[in-house]
Amino acid sequence: MGKYFGTDGFRGEANKDLTVEHAYKVGRFLGWYYGREHKARVVIGKDTRRSSYMFEYSLVAGLTASGADVFLLHVTTTPSVSYVVRSDEFDCGIMISASHNPYYDNGIKVINGAGQKLEPEVEQLIEDYIDGKSGEIPFAVRENIGRTTDYAAGRNRYIGYLISVATRSFKDKKVGLDCANGSASAIAKNVFDALGARTYVINNSPDGTNINTDCGSTHIQNLQKYVVENGLDVGFAYDGDADRCLAVDENGRIIDGDLILYVCGSYMKNQGQLPSDTVVTTVMSNMGLYEAFDREGIRYEKTAVGDKYVGENMRANGYGLGGEESGHIIFSKHAVTGDGILTSLKVMEAMLEQKASLGKLAEAVTIFPKLLKNVRVKDKDIVLNDAEVKASVEQAEQLLGTEGRMLFRASGTEPLIRVMAEARSEELAQKSVDLVISKIKEKGYEA
Repeated sequence: MGKYFGTDGFRGEANKDLTVEHAYKVGRFLGWYYGREHKARVVIGKDTRRSSYMFEYSLVAGLTASGADVFLLHVTTTPSVSYVVRSDEFDCGIMISASHNPYYDNGIKVINGAGQKLEPEVEQLIEDYIDGKSGEIPFAVRENIGRTTDYAAGRNRYIGYLISVATRSFKDKKVGLDCANGSASAIAKNVFDALGARTYVINNSPDGTNINTDCGSTHIQNLQKYVVENGLDVGFAYDGDADRCLAVDENGRIIDGDLILYVCGSYMKNQGQLPSDTVVTTVMSNMGLYEAFDREGIRYEKTAVGDKYVGENMRANGYGLGGEESGHIIFSKHAVTGDGILTSLKVMEAMLEQKASLGKLAEAVTIFPKLLKNVRVKDKDIVLNDAEVKASVEQAEQLLGTEGRMLFRASGTEPLIRVMAEARSEELAQKSVDLVISKIKEKGYEA
C-alpha cells in the first residue's frame, strides 16, 4: 500500500484526509498520463455521498485542464464504471465512493482500461505527483482543453446488460432489496422489475448523509426482519457503491459471501460451468466453507484479503468464481470485478434452475463460530511489528490448536487492526481474540 492509495483506492474523511486539491491533482495526472499519445477519454461515476459532487467537479477540472475529455455517468455503481470502461473503450474510469464507510468519508477508485483496479506502479506515479516529486504537468490550451459530456446512457446500457445475464424470468418471486441509500438505488429495482420480480425495496432514498447508515450489507438486520415480516422468498443487501452483496434467505438467515460462494460454486460445478472445479477465496473465508467444498469435490485457493487479489488470482489461472466473505463476488464470465447486483442475479439463477430455496441450498455448510474485532490504532505498522503483540497472537494460535485459526492484520482502508478467531466454540474464539486485543491496549496503541 502507498501513502494515499490503499487496497481499494484513495480513501479518507472528505476534506481532511482526502481533499479537493488531492482530487484535482489526481485528475491532472490521469489526464496527462493517458493523453500522452492521444486525447484521453475518462468516464466518472459517483455514489450518493454529499461530498461526491465536490470531488466530481474537482476531478473534472483536473482532467480537462490536462486535455482529457470526461464522460459523466452521475450516480451509479462501481461495477457499472468497470463495465462502461471495457465496453466503450475508455482509457480509464474513476469511481467516487468510500464503499461501506460512513457518509463523511469518500474515496477515489481508479479503474484501468481493462476495467480492473489501477496498477500499483501507476498509483505510485500519482502519489509522486501529489507530493511534488515529479515536476509540473503542462496545461492544455486552446482546442486541446478537454470537455465534459453527460453519459447517463452508459449506465442505462449497463442495466440492460444485467438484465441480459438472467437465465429466466423472476415472475412471482418476492424479492427484497436493501440499497443502502447508495448507488444501487439508481439501478437495482429497475433490473428486478424488468425481470418480473415482485420487488420490495428499502433504504433507497439517499439524501447525501444516510448512505450505509443502519442499512445495507454492513447492517443487514433490518433486511432480515423485513424479509420475514413480508414473507419474501429472498433478500439482497448492497453496500454504498454496490460492488458487494449479502443475502438473506426465506427464514431471515444471513447468507454471507462464503455461503454465496458455496451456493453458486456447487451449482456451477454441477452445470459444468466451474473452470478447474476451483473457487478462489481469501484467508478470511470460514473453515466450514472448506469442509463443504471438500465434500463437493470443489478445489479452492486462498489469497490475501481484498477482491483485488482474488481477481488477480482468477485472471492468472483462468478461474470462473471467486470472492470474499464480505460479499465481493467475481463471476469472470460476466465481469472483472465484484458486482453486487450481478451476484444477486446469479444467486437467483441457482435458486430458480434448481427449484430450491436459498436456505435449502446453503444448509450443507456448517459455519464455524467466528469473532472479528477491530481496534482503532495510532500506527498500524508499529502494532504489527511489536514483539509482545506478535507473541500474544502466537499464544492465541496455540490456544485454538487444529480446531480453529487466528487472523491478525491491518485494514487496507482504515486505521484499524483486525483480530479474528475462528473455532468450533464461540467461547474459544472470544478468549483468543481478547488475548490479543488486551495486549494491544496494554501497550497503549489504541487510538
